[in-house]
Amino acid sequence: MRLAPRTDLESCGMTTQKLTPTIRLGNVEDARLLAELGAQTFHDTFAADNTPEDMAAYLTSSFSPEKQAAELVEPGATFFIAELDGAVAGYAHLRPGQVPVCVTHPRSIELVRLYVTRDWFGRGVGEALMEACVGAARQAGFQSMWLGVWERNGRAQAFYRKWDFQVVGQHVFQVGSDPQTDLLMERDLS
Repeated sequence: MRLAPRTDLESCGMTTQKLTPTIRLGNVEDARLLAELGAQTFHDTFAADNTPEDMAAYLTSSFSPEKQAAELVEPGATFFIAELDGAVAGYAHLRPGQVPVCVTHPRSIELVRLYVTRDWFGRGVGEALMEACVGAARQAGFQSMWLGVWERNGRAQAFYRKWDFQVVGQHVFQVGSDPQTDLLMERDLS
């Protein structure tokens, strides 16, 4: 996996310019890339708040190339990959399926993941991925989009609120042996 490089000025914090990544659809050939990117971004974001054993268990069960290949071919699943100069900066995963009872619209799609590498936080990658997700969900006729976000991930919650997601409930998200609470958030697409 080649991550999108930053210029010397960017790595020194000299610029916060928003960039426009290229967004492409993921396919089964991207399984290894998505496994590596997903494991890296999840670890970078949550390792400090979880035991090494719980992190290892979750990463192993969630981000193998085989698991990603299976998710890529699920009926209705859509993966968007953000690239800058041909290198990956993040990805998003949409999946139709069972909707939690707290979600107000029965025709709703889940935003399973929206992951951006730490080097590209605040640079427009998340926004570009979200625009692709909202556009695809609307085009497919969904009434709303829902997601789960860890109750202790304030940065992600603020990002989702900026995109008009509202808390509608909660559920348990298992990380290894640790049952954690995710807030369920929904955004109307009309």
